[in-house]
Amino acid sequence: MLNWTPDLTRSDKPRYLAIADIIAEDIRSGRLTVGDRLPPQRRLASRLDVDFTTVARGYVEAQKRGLVESRVGQGTFVRTPPRPTTVTRPPRIEPVDLSMNLPPEPNDPDLIARMQDGVAEVSRDLVSLLRYQGFGGSPADKDAASAWLGRRALVPSQERLFVTPGAHSALLGIFGILAKPGDVILAEALTYPGARAIAAQLGLKLAGLPMDAEGVDPDAFAEACVKLKPKALYLNPTLQNPTTLTIPEARRVALVAVARRYHVPIVEDDAYGFIPAHGLPPFAAIAPDLTWHVAGLAKCIGAGLRTAYVVAPDTRAGWPFAAALRASNVMASPLTAAIATRWIEDGTADTILRFIRAETAARQLLAAEILPAGSFRADPISFNLWVELPEPWTRSSFVGHMQSTGIGVVASDVFTTDGAPPEAARVCLGGPKDRETIRSALEYMAHALSNSPHIASAFL
Repeated sequence: MLNWTPDLTRSDKPRYLAIADIIAEDIRSGRLTVGDRLPPQRRLASRLDVDFTTVARGYVEAQKRGLVESRVGQGTFVRTPPRPTTVTRPPRIEPVDLSMNLPPEPNDPDLIARMQDGVAEVSRDLVSLLRYQGFGGSPADKDAASAWLGRRALVPSQERLFVTPGAHSALLGIFGILAKPGDVILAEALTYPGARAIAAQLGLKLAGLPMDAEGVDPDAFAEACVKLKPKALYLNPTLQNPTTLTIPEARRVALVAVARRYHVPIVEDDAYGFIPAHGLPPFAAIAPDLTWHVAGLAKCIGAGLRTAYVVAPDTRAGWPFAAALRASNVMASPLTAAIATRWIEDGTADTILRFIRAETAARQLLAAEILPAGSFRADPISFNLWVELPEPWTRSSFVGHMQSTGIGVVASDVFTTDGAPPEAARVCLGGPKDRETIRSALEYMAHALSNSPHIASAFL
């Protein structure tokens, strides 16, 4: 079939993936049969008016899928499809860490099948993905990271972009190169527990800044810069964990002005930045020269990937960061990075993200319907509620009371940077629990908030 010409307008995927997909479709339809020779790569590239490397990548992708084989000196031929092997195993039932703020898990069979197809395609190159690789990500992984970050108006050069083994590892590396034991890192008064743990591990002092309805107070930030001489400001600016607030753009600009005045780097933990369909500009877009941007995939795709994309303020800053993470982690997992790349390239990541948004919004509507008005703080697309408890409830009694519901309820202690923790708790609406389980837990919680601990416990 030397005259075979795929119609790339039939697909909105990257062109090389479209070529492989159309090869598969044409084999299924009988247009291509075993033994057919595909057009030489340069000839097809000219015919399609695309770059030669696009066709080359398409043929390589088709070969990974077992659709074609390359014969030295002869060309590329449709091959006999590999015989499928089916191994039936009981499903793995893994414990869930309810201390984490989890997104709703996909339950749509078509989406799950699509995710599995992506993993299967990646596994065709399994042996090479089990090798040691250079730190920072392969060119293909960085291309996918750039495409993903482009949704947040970020267009970093490849030299400033790193594929890392999760946001936690990235923050450990960033804090470690910005500060030494005894130095101060500033953060929100209520902040991500992982940042607290990392600071403690490194011997750093994490100092909390007062917050209002728009986030950290810029005047308090300026005062702390004078008094404490901080090495960085750590922020979780979108759908903040645990309060769910998002820093408005004007406040972001004001905080950047203070950071610039006192030469304080900003560490932007953008864990939830992809959840809003039309998010505010990240700090890394407002002040790229000041900001370490950490875009983890745990909340927008899946925590098990353990993949985060990091954008350094400049190329030189990236050198010690790469050295620090190479020393502590060697590299991000090539296998999970390849899965993330595949899902981003073929659109599966966007489908997962749309599911998370829709299911989160539905669960927040349940909370608004069931819980007493004014009893919690949340955003329509946040995974959690922030519940400031009415007297005589204490945070420990409330957490204990909610334990039987099977949803994640975490007392304020782990989020508090300074002073006495408030009588409050974070309630997670995500994770593997279905919507009916969430409804039941919210009804139980509504009864508790409307009564004293003694009366509520009488109904256990």
